[in-house]
Amino acid sequence: MTDNLNIEKLMAYKIPQARDDYDPRDAILYALGVGTGLSDKIDETSLLFERDLQVLPTMALVLGTPGFWPMDPGSGLDWLNILHGEQRLKIFDPLDPFGTMIGETKVTDVADKGTGNAALIRAVKELRTPSGLIVAEASEVWVARGAGGFGGARDLPGDPLPPVPDRDPDFEVLLPTSLAQAATYRLSGDRNPLHIDPEIAQSAGFGRPILHGLSTMGLVGRALIHACCGSIAKNLHEIGVRFTAPVYPGDTIRTHIWQDNDIIQFRAEAIERKQPVIDNGLAKISTVAV
Repeated sequence: MTDNLNIEKLMAYKIPQARDDYDPRDAILYALGVGTGLSDKIDETSLLFERDLQVLPTMALVLGTPGFWPMDPGSGLDWLNILHGEQRLKIFDPLDPFGTMIGETKVTDVADKGTGNAALIRAVKELRTPSGLIVAEASEVWVARGAGGFGGARDLPGDPLPPVPDRDPDFEVLLPTSLAQAATYRLSGDRNPLHIDPEIAQSAGFGRPILHGLSTMGLVGRALIHACCGSIAKNLHEIGVRFTAPVYPGDTIRTHIWQDNDIIQFRAEAIERKQPVIDNGLAKISTVAV
C-alpha cells in the first residue's frame, strides 16, 4: 500500500513542456513500436516506407510528451504503483511526415476511491505547432494504487466511455506483438523501466516486463484503420480506450469492432491468455467508400 496522495504537491507540480522535431525516421520507428509490419495478412508498407509515408494518428500520443513524468520526485507520486487506466485522443489536423510539435500537459482532475483504494489522476496534453495551431488533444487517466484516502470526489468529471454493443461484432482483426516490441516502443520516448527491466516489473507485481499501454492502443488503432478506414490512417480522428489488463510482448491481440457509420466501438483481448486488455473502446472516423 502506498501513502495517501499528496494532492497539493501534485497540483503544484509543473509538468515540463516538451518540444519534438520529428521526421519520417521517427514516424517509422513509432510504427514499429506499435507492431506495424508483423502481420502476414495485412500490407502495411505505407506505414513503414518513407515514399508516400502515412503517419499513424496515434503518434500524437508520443509527440510533445516529457516521457513518464510521474517518475519525477517533484510530482509527489509513487511511480511504481501507477498504472495507465484510460487514454483518449482527438486529432484536429493530420500529422505530416515532418514537423515540430510542442506539448503542454497539465493535471486537471483527481478522484479519491477511498482509504486503501486507488486515486485517479487525469492529465490533458495539448499538442500544437510552433505557430500555435492545435493539432491534437490527449487525455490520460493514471491509477495510483493504494493512494486514496485524501478526501474529495470519488469519480472524475465527464462522461465515461460507453460499453460495447450486446451483439456480434462487425469485424475481427488479429494482430501480433513481438518479443522486442516494448524495447522498440520505448525509443519513442517512454523510458519507464517497467517495460524493460525484469526486476522492476516483478517489484510492481508483474511476472515480466509488460508492453506500454499506448503501444497496445496504437496496435488497436491500426486494427480500426484497416477494418473501417480503408487503411487510410488520417481517417481515424478520435480514439479512446480503457485499459483492463497488461499485454505482454509476444501476445496476439484480437480486436472486435462494431461500426455505426462514423462511430466505432471496440474491445481487445490477448488471445493466448484469453485476457481482455482493452474495453469500452470508442472511435470516430471519416467513412470511406469500399
